[in-house]
Amino acid sequence: MNGYSSSALRMALLLLFAAATAALWGQTSTADLLHFDQARLGHQRTAMLVLGGWAAGNIATGLTWRSRSTGQNRYFHEMNALWNGVNLGIAALGYWSAGHVADSPTLYGAINEHYGFQKILLLNAGLDLGYMAGGLYLMERAKNTDQRPERLRGYGRSILLQGAFLFAFDLANYFISAGREKEVRMLLGAAENGIGMVIYW
Repeated sequence: MNGYSSSALRMALLLLFAAATAALWGQTSTADLLHFDQARLGHQRTAMLVLGGWAAGNIATGLTWRSRSTGQNRYFHEMNALWNGVNLGIAALGYWSAGHVADSPTLYGAINEHYGFQKILLLNAGLDLGYMAGGLYLMERAKNTDQRPERLRGYGRSILLQGAFLFAFDLANYFISAGREKEVRMLLGAAENGIGMVIYW
């Protein structure tokens, strides 16, 4: 075998090895992406189940105790039931949405959805503070009116409770999601001491 043929053979073997390595890396990276996306969706489904459970429990107890209570307690249970009718709808829609996604996620799509979920949670946490402030306002206003103050006080207590739960719920889920940043960095090709490149096949 002459020198030219030997060099050509070595080059062919090197290219074959490189192609096999790239294909193996591509398969592994695709599996990592699928695992990440399924974990993300699983977290969202679990969060919606928690919200739905809270909502269903509040609706059941609210309707039960509304008819057995008087004064501000009656209005407290009434608002709990009304408020959580909305929560139940949100939970059902969120759970359904998390179960109807593409079987083959893209890197951009999965990471965009990951951060989009976090933004929604933070936005909701801000709204939750507003709900709590609104509840406190109604309770304070009840002290200075003769027009059914028990209703204002009962509604205010309920809205304060619901806002506090949602605030804790949204922040807890935000931190759970944010705790997966290492996985995001690995999907983007982060190495221990720098940045690499991930190729998806």
